[in-house]
Amino acid sequence: MKKTILTLVAAAAFYTASAQNSAVTNAILFQKQGTLDKARTEIDKAITNEKTQGKAKTWYTRGEIYEGIVASPIYGKSLPASEGTKTAFESYSKAVSLEGKDSEYGKMASQKLDGLYGLALNSGVESYNGKDYAKAIEAYRMAQQIRPQDSTAYLYAAYASEANQDFTGAKEMYSKLQGIGYKSPQMYGRLLQIARQEKDDAAARKVLQDALAAYPANKGFMLEDLNMELSAGRGKEAISKIERAIAADPTNSNLYAVLGSVYDQDKQPAKALEAYKKAVEVDPNNFDANFNLGVYNYNKAADLYTRASKMSLAEYQKSGKKYEADGKKFFQESIPYFEKALQAQPDDRSTISSLQKAYLRVGRTADSERMSAKLEAKK
Repeated sequence: MKKTILTLVAAAAFYTASAQNSAVTNAILFQKQGTLDKARTEIDKAITNEKTQGKAKTWYTRGEIYEGIVASPIYGKSLPASEGTKTAFESYSKAVSLEGKDSEYGKMASQKLDGLYGLALNSGVESYNGKDYAKAIEAYRMAQQIRPQDSTAYLYAAYASEANQDFTGAKEMYSKLQGIGYKSPQMYGRLLQIARQEKDDAAARKVLQDALAAYPANKGFMLEDLNMELSAGRGKEAISKIERAIAADPTNSNLYAVLGSVYDQDKQPAKALEAYKKAVEVDPNNFDANFNLGVYNYNKAADLYTRASKMSLAEYQKSGKKYEADGKKFFQESIPYFEKALQAQPDDRSTISSLQKAYLRVGRTADSERMSAKLEAKK
């Protein structure tokens, strides 16, 4: 009697194991038949059963079924691409972890994971286009795990993080890109923009230093660096940077105008004059350079008239008239520059006012009155 009981127990155990394995077998059969919905039901049973959930075959099969669902024009509608791809990824990864990448199913799962990269990336793009940035980032992170040395998934994840206003996440992605040796002017440009949006001047400075180290001849980064110096009131220190920027971009009239302005602030009028003249030589319509050249000549004239007015009678009789004549000449020379500046910016009140005074000084009364009327009209 005992023997009979043991046989029955053994038979029951065999039946149970067969029933448990049949879920995987059924899933494979349904998969081959193309009925992926039924295959999904069976394989999801198998991963919850303690007898089959620890086998690489179970998880590998599950990965194949879910990957097939994502690719199917029929069954794909029943499951979001991001969810199906994620499930396939997790299943293949589980198969590798259970038996190692050198086992039969481990090798096959590793190959499947590599092929899954495109699905993960496309899933992220689909979610991104649908403005579901959180899902997009999740898919891109999955792609990163599959191919950790490929830059595309990191870049896309950074863009999705920015779109989601997650600047911390974006910086993390850009940092990972740098960690795999990736660099591009666009990446540094994005990091610089993030630093500015966060009003983090120290971070912006660091990004710019890194950018210039990677791309020392990049005109855009040179100008950004120059603007930082000027904004911080370090004009004198910026001179060498302006000169480097000019060497890289000699046809940029604005650089010469900025250099002239810095020399003006540093009380080096001769060098300022030379820079302004170079600016209008490169671009005759440069407003700042024309206006500052007008101011330079106007101030020279005013200085000569002031010196003449402070002379004694004897001094005035000796050289005062010459001072005034030279002064009038400088007033006259200021006018073409002011006129050119006014052509560039017809509504600039400072230019109109300067022209009105210069015209009056050289006896062009009608033109002076015309400028006065223009000023009145703009009040």
